[in-house]
Amino acid sequence: MTDLYVSLAVLAAAVLLSEAVRRTAARLSPGVHRVYLLEAASTFQLCCCTHELKLLGERARLGLPVGLTLTYTMTVIHLLTFREATCNPSGALEGFFRGTSSTRAATVVIACQFGAAVAAQFFASSVWSLGLSDIHIAHQRFGFRCFDPLGGTLLEAAAVELGCAFMVQAAAMHVHKLDQKLRAHFVAAVITAVIYTGGSISGAVFNPVLAFSVQFPCSGHTYLEYCFVYWLGPVLGVVSCILLFEKIIPFLSGKSNIGLDIPAVQKQKKTQ
Repeated sequence: MTDLYVSLAVLAAAVLLSEAVRRTAARLSPGVHRVYLLEAASTFQLCCCTHELKLLGERARLGLPVGLTLTYTMTVIHLLTFREATCNPSGALEGFFRGTSSTRAATVVIACQFGAAVAAQFFASSVWSLGLSDIHIAHQRFGFRCFDPLGGTLLEAAAVELGCAFMVQAAAMHVHKLDQKLRAHFVAAVITAVIYTGGSISGAVFNPVLAFSVQFPCSGHTYLEYCFVYWLGPVLGVVSCILLFEKIIPFLSGKSNIGLDIPAVQKQKKTQ
């Protein structure tokens, strides 16, 4: 149980540190710098927590109920603290193609996300170097190495990532129909379900920047193979979901013109 308590403390530290940056950003006048700080801080939080949860799940051998409870709880915390940050390059690209974000703004947002993902790697390794728990000490002994995260073929893993991204995007697009108090819990339940379903095959990351931070350093496959699974798969999942619900279904139902319904959690202000 000591390992679990230490990991919970690390998760809390990552959230509090990121929240301090977000509160600082909130004091700034609305503008591009505020958006970038929010994206960087929230992406940092997401990646740091995932690093610790992944290590805890692999080394501590938590029971399924405990693992799913931690996943659900941390997802709710993320959703409640991220504010308008997407923490996902797919969200930035979606904003660009919808016309709610300029090319420059989308590019800088994605750069901030990847920068935060790299910073999270250094934060995680620095914490593990302290040897605060047995799993940290064991991980340090192996040089913080992680091994092949794929439990299936490249095509199977890419298909899982595509499906996971599709389901989460569908939940995000329709969550506004629920009462506001239920939205975070609904999306968290969907994310927990897809992680439980596809986690053994690909890890069910469905987020290119999170995969870059957590999965890409692992041995077993090349960067190009990881790009195929963790970048192409999720992007295709998001695109296919948007096309289905905003183009194909309205066309088949005879609605010749339908406005783009942009959920609040995915809106980004257009900046020049």
